[in-house]
Amino acid sequence: MLRQNENISPKVFNLLIRQMTALQQEKLDGVQFVPNHEDPLDVQAIVEGPTQTPYEGGTYRLKIVIGAEFPQQPPRAVFLTKIFHPNISQNGDVCVNTLKRDWDPQNWSLAHVLQVIRCLLIVPFPESALNEEAGRLFMESYHEYYSHAAMMNRVHAVTAAETPANLANTPEAGDNSEDQWDVTGE
Repeated sequence: MLRQNENISPKVFNLLIRQMTALQQEKLDGVQFVPNHEDPLDVQAIVEGPTQTPYEGGTYRLKIVIGAEFPQQPPRAVFLTKIFHPNISQNGDVCVNTLKRDWDPQNWSLAHVLQVIRCLLIVPFPESALNEEAGRLFMESYHEYYSHAAMMNRVHAVTAAETPANLANTPEAGDNSEDQWDVTGE
């Protein structure tokens, strides 16, 4: 049964459904959309750690939170899998210019949002760090940053050997498991 958030207009709801249908058919590099047929506003994806980064070999679950002001305001992105990154807070919130300052409500797509987040794993912006320790280490001692991020990747990220189908069945946000944050989307 499809549910519609009463705070989202029918026009926006239908647009989201079309975008999510397109996401299921598109092949995004390193990103797999995880549909929730019961609640289309539960937008989640699996992001593969890019090669030649401390996240290589890991896969991360990500949630896109669609708020009542969407699309006038950007969605919020939250990593459900713990990650050490300058632009991702310790509770998983993502800070990306495209999601905040550069958001264009007339010209957006969920595919673009997911691609921008994956690109952030390749090229962090420590100048606008949400995780101050990661930002400081990135700028002062890249080797130490890389080692710490790679260690967190080994401990918390699911290995790439896991199939995306298995990842689609991993616990949802709020299960309070050791490797995932509790995210209610509010």
